[in-house]
Formats: sequence, C-alpha cells, structure tokens
Amino acid sequence: MTTLELDLPDTAFSALRVSPKEFGSAMRLAAAVKWFEAGMLSQGKAAEIAGLSRAEFIDALSRFEVSPVQETAAELQGSLSRV
Repeated sequence: MTTLELDLPDTAFSALRVSPKEFGSAMRLAAAVKWFEAGMLSQGKAAEIAGLSRAEFIDALSRFEVSPVQETAAELQGSLSRV
C-alpha cells in the first residue's frame, strides 16, 4: 500500500473533533464517494479506496445521500427492454 502525506492545519482535526487517523479515514471515504458519484470509479474500486467492503460502501453512500446506481433512468429502461 502506498502512503500519502498531506500537510493540513491542526485546526482541521479540531473542527471535526476527530483524531488525525479518523480524519484520514473520513477523507478517503468522502473522496471515494465523490469519485463514484462523478462516475470516475466503480463501486468496487471506490470501496477499496475507502477501505470498506462493497456492502459497507453502499451503506455509506446512503449516509451521503448518493445513489448506489450509476445508470440513468433512460439507461436502465434500455437495459430492461433488451431482457
């Protein structure tokens, strides 16, 4: 695993009332959710980046109010009509 080093102000941790380790985990999750929402990552890859199982990541998506389905309604309709 690669380690990434970031310089953040000490106030970043106190603002969220978390330890640096908890802040890092929250940052990984927030980035993974955003990249998934933007269509840049699959669910599986986003879960891996977040350090979660796929089921845990899907649960986290609901907390962020992000749909676990990346397809649009039209794409889903098209998929269903081919079945």
